[in-house]
Amino acid sequence: MTKEKGYVSFVLHAHLPFIHHPESEDYLEEEWLYEAISETYIPLLLNFKKLEEEQVDFRITMSLTPPLLNMLDNKLLQKRYIKYLKKHIELCEKEVIRTKYDEKLNKLSKYYLDRYTNDLHVFKDIYNCNLIQGFKYFQDIGVLEIITCGATHGYFPILYVTEQTVKAQIAVGVQTYEKYFGKKPRGIWLPECGYIPEADKYLKEFGIDYIITESHGILYANPTPVYGTFAPIVSPQGVIAFGRDIESSRQVWSSINGYPGDFNYREFYRDIGYDADYEYIKPYIASNGARVHTGIKYYRITGKDCEKDYYNIQWAKDSAEKQAGHFFDSREKQIENLSSIMANPPIVLCPYDAELYGHWWYEGPYWLYILFKKIYYDNCNFKLITPSEYIDKYPLMQVAEPCRSSWGANGYSEVWLNQTNDYAHRHLHVAGNRMVELAHLYPNEKKNSLKRKALNQCARELLLAQGSDWLFIITNGTMVDYAKKRIKDHIGRFTKLYYQITEDNIDEEFLKNISKKDCIFPEIDYMIYY
Repeated sequence: MTKEKGYVSFVLHAHLPFIHHPESEDYLEEEWLYEAISETYIPLLLNFKKLEEEQVDFRITMSLTPPLLNMLDNKLLQKRYIKYLKKHIELCEKEVIRTKYDEKLNKLSKYYLDRYTNDLHVFKDIYNCNLIQGFKYFQDIGVLEIITCGATHGYFPILYVTEQTVKAQIAVGVQTYEKYFGKKPRGIWLPECGYIPEADKYLKEFGIDYIITESHGILYANPTPVYGTFAPIVSPQGVIAFGRDIESSRQVWSSINGYPGDFNYREFYRDIGYDADYEYIKPYIASNGARVHTGIKYYRITGKDCEKDYYNIQWAKDSAEKQAGHFFDSREKQIENLSSIMANPPIVLCPYDAELYGHWWYEGPYWLYILFKKIYYDNCNFKLITPSEYIDKYPLMQVAEPCRSSWGANGYSEVWLNQTNDYAHRHLHVAGNRMVELAHLYPNEKKNSLKRKALNQCARELLLAQGSDWLFIITNGTMVDYAKKRIKDHIGRFTKLYYQITEDNIDEEFLKNISKKDCIFPEIDYMIYY
């Protein structure tokens, strides 16, 4: 084995907004979680397990965000996921019968039946409905580093108008991590990679060593970093920043020449939810009769302007293996070129949305598995590493202040602040100021008192309203009504409670009702806003 000249660090950002509707099963948005479990989280865990059983030493970093952890730990959502799987298994059984006329199609329908049946087995029998323990296991054996995120993925570059709201996002993010993983997180994925220097003091206060930023957050740092994104920098306040590598990102992300566009891969947009006979598929689509994705997709990408061909699992695997080889060779060349001109070995940071692996790019988890085996077995000039391991090995780094930035379109804040969603911010800022006011008006309210419960619920409603997802969805034009409703509901509940608390007239029934729906962060303490 040759001595490594550099490192590659994969960071997957696993995040979904908190969606919990005990009052109704008709919210399609709840299925985002179930799709992510079946298509991303379980496949990743199974591939980690395979690597462990094959004694392949690998390293990967994942952020499991506080809303996602709260949903994975939610008994109602666990039950509903099992129900979702059983419905899918029933549909797959019907598909096996329906597709008998076509051997290729029938083989695929059996594949989906096996896959969903196995998901049920893994979720119930192996993990006892607790996937968090699954990820914790890999952290405990030292191959996975789990990092945290802002409490509800609130976007710091706008929230910081009221700094305590940024502090609370960080504090609750750290507390949630400690609750589930029994130790402090060393790293944080800044929500939307939104960097502002004003957050550094709070990151330090809550023990965060490092952050993940967008490439230009590093490239435009002051002073200009000598080694670009290939070495972390440390801010004047002592927070270490790792920047996204542009080349490796493009190879995976790009819709034009990125790996997921390979013609052999599964076509995301062709789904039997849209293709099948309406009366036949009706029991398995939205309750209002709208056609939606079922996850059963029989076609490969095939090409832009041609008739779609059936998905071939073996061809897809062949493509994934070939592309893992290409990614491997590219990193080798990149590290060879960089290592001779750098003081420390270079680190190539590869951050992605976790959902890219499996949900959007169906073959992504398999690609990772092949790549990690290749890095372990082949003679190469780099190794996989986590950001924490890199910091421990190479503690000397350049001091520079990262530039305000995000990984949204065009790199700054326009995704979360534009003409479609700007109306929301004044309400978010007013609520943020009012939350700080409440903490100062009623410091350390008695334990278990009604007022304390109301104050804690105010904190939950504010955090839920601040989720960057709602603003992002409005900009993107998907599920807009739902996103607007969520902002309106949380701000409405917050405001109503605010007046009830200050007028000393708390409606217990109202409080009970919203506490049941918005039950995120059961241990929250409103005094973080003090």
